[in-house]
Amino acid sequence: MQRRQLLQVSALSALSASLGLSMRTASAQSGGPIQFACPVPMSGPFAANGKFADLGMRLAIEQYGTVLKRPLAYTVLDTEGKPATAVRKVQESAEQQGTRFFAGGILSGEALAMGKEVDKAGGLFVTTAGADEITGQDCNAATFRWSVPTYGAIEQTVRPLTDLMPKARRWYTITPQYVFGDGLLSAAKNIFKEKGIEHVGNSYHSLTEKEFSGYITNAIAAKPDVLLLLNFGAQCADTLRQAISFGMHKNMTILVAWASGLEQFESLGAELCEGIYFGAQYWHTVDSELNRDLVKRSNDKLKINPNYSLAGSYICTKLMIDGILKAGTVEPKAVVAALEGLKYAGLTGEEEVRKADHQVLKNYYLLKGKARSQMKNKDDYVEVLSAGKSFLPVDKTGCKRV
Repeated sequence: MQRRQLLQVSALSALSASLGLSMRTASAQSGGPIQFACPVPMSGPFAANGKFADLGMRLAIEQYGTVLKRPLAYTVLDTEGKPATAVRKVQESAEQQGTRFFAGGILSGEALAMGKEVDKAGGLFVTTAGADEITGQDCNAATFRWSVPTYGAIEQTVRPLTDLMPKARRWYTITPQYVFGDGLLSAAKNIFKEKGIEHVGNSYHSLTEKEFSGYITNAIAAKPDVLLLLNFGAQCADTLRQAISFGMHKNMTILVAWASGLEQFESLGAELCEGIYFGAQYWHTVDSELNRDLVKRSNDKLKINPNYSLAGSYICTKLMIDGILKAGTVEPKAVVAALEGLKYAGLTGEEEVRKADHQVLKNYYLLKGKARSQMKNKDDYVEVLSAGKSFLPVDKTGCKRV
């Protein structure tokens, strides 16, 4: 019900934003709304992530209401998970609505493309996508990233698991064949080499794949000690579901490097999560002041605990709003300067925006699924095993922005 209501609100926002360009320009000059946009997949395989991201931006916009004595407004842009569509939607929003503040880009390919387009438009873009290139070789002045990149996600999942299970010497990977998956796979291979672990095989799949039994069969034949899943969202849930239906969880350890958190656990159910290891950017029980506040807002407004897609969009939007407040202007270059080097109390504790590459330095979590009998409430799917910060030094990222 909340999703349908949100779509109605979004439709009304889009209708009000469809007035003539001259009226919007005049409104902006006279102190009209500060326009934000949420470019995320609202259709296609990653639509569920997009719809929760939409909720996250709405919570942040509603929380502040006005900034610099101007109302805040936002529009959802359905990228369909396609870079070309994402770029077109960003262009249209910038040209027709005068939007300069964007938070979204769940998939790395679309985030990379949108970051370049927002940079051309002289705007600001904050994303939760994972490819190292976003704050690496393709970094730019407009793009910031809240989520830990692929390097850190692997460092905080594969490495601690190898320490927990030193006898697990054979690993098999299933990988989505695009920049995000390749980044995770490359980082995992580096740890395998360092630790003397045998990488017994890898299966690539496309972003449109829905049937994973063939890849599961290949993995079973390789007889690994650990199955490492490097895909995300619905594809990851489908892969895990099929792996468990083949009984793989009884014969080996399963690690999901980049889980979408609560949303994914709800779709799987406690029985399928039990004993599975998950890497996560966020978990709603993190004991920080801002997270406690977000959980309360989400409970009060939406009657749900926040998941990763919602929380990520919320904090990305909040960062831009706080940057506007700090800068005292909506001029994007001034807001960028205000965010660079910012240290703040974030959702995961103390967080910092690294000036050189616009990467937020934050915790990444290793979780383990609980048995249903151990759950204290309906959302208590996992225990937090560890948390930590792992980031390449700037001179190793490939970012040449400064």
